[in-house]
Amino acid sequence: MKKCLILGAILVFAVSTVFAANFAPTQLKLSASPQVQYAFDGKNLSLPVTVSGTSASVYFLLFTKDKAATISKVKNGYLGWHYVNKIDTCMYVSPANNFGKGVNNVIWDGKDENSVQVPPGVYTYYLWGFDNINPKVKATQWIKTVQHNIYLRVQEKGTDGKPLANPFFYHHGSGSASHLQDRYGNKWVLGNDPEDTTLVQTTAITYPTGLSKGMIAAFDQKDFNHVFVECGNKDNKTIGVARYQWVPNGAAILDTKFGDNGVSLTMGNWNGGNSESGVETDGTYLYAAIGNHYITEAEANVFVWETDGTFLQKFDISDYFSSVEASKVGGQMNGGPNTIYNRNGMLYLSCHCSCMKLVVDPIAGIQSEDNFIVYANGNGDYVSDHNYQSDAKLKWICNDYNVGPYTYTFNADANHFSVTPIYDEGAVSFALFAPDGTGIGNQAFAGETAALKRGQYLVDNGSAFDGFYSDRNEGGTGISPGVYYTAADSFKGIISKEVAVADAAPAAFAVAQNVPNPFNPATTISFTLAKAGKTTVEVFNAAGQKVDTILNASLNAGSHSVTWNAAKHSAGVYFYTVKNGDFSRTMKMTLLK
Repeated sequence: MKKCLILGAILVFAVSTVFAANFAPTQLKLSASPQVQYAFDGKNLSLPVTVSGTSASVYFLLFTKDKAATISKVKNGYLGWHYVNKIDTCMYVSPANNFGKGVNNVIWDGKDENSVQVPPGVYTYYLWGFDNINPKVKATQWIKTVQHNIYLRVQEKGTDGKPLANPFFYHHGSGSASHLQDRYGNKWVLGNDPEDTTLVQTTAITYPTGLSKGMIAAFDQKDFNHVFVECGNKDNKTIGVARYQWVPNGAAILDTKFGDNGVSLTMGNWNGGNSESGVETDGTYLYAAIGNHYITEAEANVFVWETDGTFLQKFDISDYFSSVEASKVGGQMNGGPNTIYNRNGMLYLSCHCSCMKLVVDPIAGIQSEDNFIVYANGNGDYVSDHNYQSDAKLKWICNDYNVGPYTYTFNADANHFSVTPIYDEGAVSFALFAPDGTGIGNQAFAGETAALKRGQYLVDNGSAFDGFYSDRNEGGTGISPGVYYTAADSFKGIISKEVAVADAAPAAFAVAQNVPNPFNPATTISFTLAKAGKTTVEVFNAAGQKVDTILNASLNAGSHSVTWNAAKHSAGVYFYTVKNGDFSRTMKMTLLK
């Protein structure tokens, strides 16, 4: 009998070992010519687009180029829903194109959104796509234990400012529904076994006496041993930030050298950590926002601190998030913001309780407040709008948290396409916005239901983990059973009548050294093609045996890059060969484990 028990234990171990696997998603990659020549003669432009990794629903967009300086404080659209300032703007958005893997064609008739022929010139074009066919893939299980599961951040760069091969999610929240309890921090590195919850790193944060607890923390961008957290005193109407030493699986230590004995406070009608924004940082400044939707006076602000705790400036954004009209008819005076997200220096601000999506440039605003607001998307375009229905009780009132859609997060990819979850609108998943805030429309993941959607995050640093991360609520409980991955990608190029000599197709075939090298587990291989044609990127081991084919597709002339995720391969020396027509080059790379 004892032998049977031992054998059973061995079998259980063997089975668990077999099924345990690190997270290694199949990525979507969109490739097209970075320079497109078009005669602007009324004929259709056929733009070849290579889709690799997964199939995709793809949008094509045309934007002005280098016109931002001439676009100043423009408000237009139904109900004035769109405000843009010092930013190039969208001229055309195509319907969704359902593309399979391989070469597909975007067809554009040369006209803008009003069916008017676009005049000859130089324009920026974008492609944005996501996998709407395949089911989500679990990236981590750990978040299911977190009460406020929507409040995450993702760290994409290292302290040296370079992209991390393995970005990580982190959370700062309570294990209880009560926001008045002490918080704890959680950290999860992408690429780990999603089911192995022992790999989550935690730290317990105890706040100074008299201060309420904030929501999302922000790692110090120059020192990952420390985090900044939001705090405040709602009775004294103060908001602030504190700095703590992150102690892995221990108790965090208040950094008393920061601010005033560890804390820097300023005046702000803070809500005591209930659905507030948390701290964001770009490494130069610290940011927080308040938009207390429980108070009756108009107040919505963005606060800026130096990273040493010196308070710098407050920006009033109540024109966008506060409404006397809403408060009079049964809505709320304030509609946020209670989420804040940084991408390339831009802050993305929103709230689950209103229609407003606001993007600001704090560094430009510090220099001149006229340049603080970049764009606003409010009610009027039927994308994430409130009370747009014909039978709505509070017709077109934005600040109303008694109706959907509830948009709990708001963030963007490297090309500034932004997404927000759409809940209470049926079986849709998220709303997609163009880089100037133009609402592209509601989208649905494969197998979507009407269940709760809360946390959505775009990872886009060139790693093997780039894509769209979201919760997957089951049974409408509101407690996520994990964070899941959906492939997504965007691309940026130029369309013009004449291709400048400097921008013409390259005269030489070239292959760059992979970056990073050595690497673990992912690396990016970049190359330049002199001529369009079938292109392969293959990987060989030290014995000369082919172990992987990264790319096998027809590509246009120009610059391209692919990512190799070697999570399933052993450490050692490998070689990659890029071949295009009669041209071929082999380079050496080293995988570490």
